[in-house]
Amino acid sequence: VQLQASGGGLVQAGGSLRLSCAASGGFSRINTMSWYRQAPGKQRELVAIIASGGSTDYADSVKGRFTISRDNAKNMVGLQMNSLKPEDTAVYYCNAEVVFSDPRVPTYDYWGQGTLVTVSS
Repeated sequence: VQLQASGGGLVQAGGSLRLSCAASGGFSRINTMSWYRQAPGKQRELVAIIASGGSTDYADSVKGRFTISRDNAKNMVGLQMNSLKPEDTAVYYCNAEVVFSDPRVPTYDYWGQGTLVTVSS
């Protein structure tokens, strides 16, 4: 299973970026998909999460500015980031809780490679 993230870059404060992440490989389905971020010198933190049925949750710091979405048919998750702030600068990672068709194989969390978002003031 591989997760390929894209869409990071440099943007001025107040601007917008959209991140995308696609999962591929031999699996049955994906439960939750989420985005985490890790700023320099800080621990990785959950930014947003979306269940297979579409329910979402966000970190308080991004509520009202970021929107997570997913396409179950394409095994993709997106993160629309608006009104970006310098403190949003971080490496963003996508995560997928993958379920396999073989019931003997446990559900497993996979991570994308990370994409850098830099917000200048």
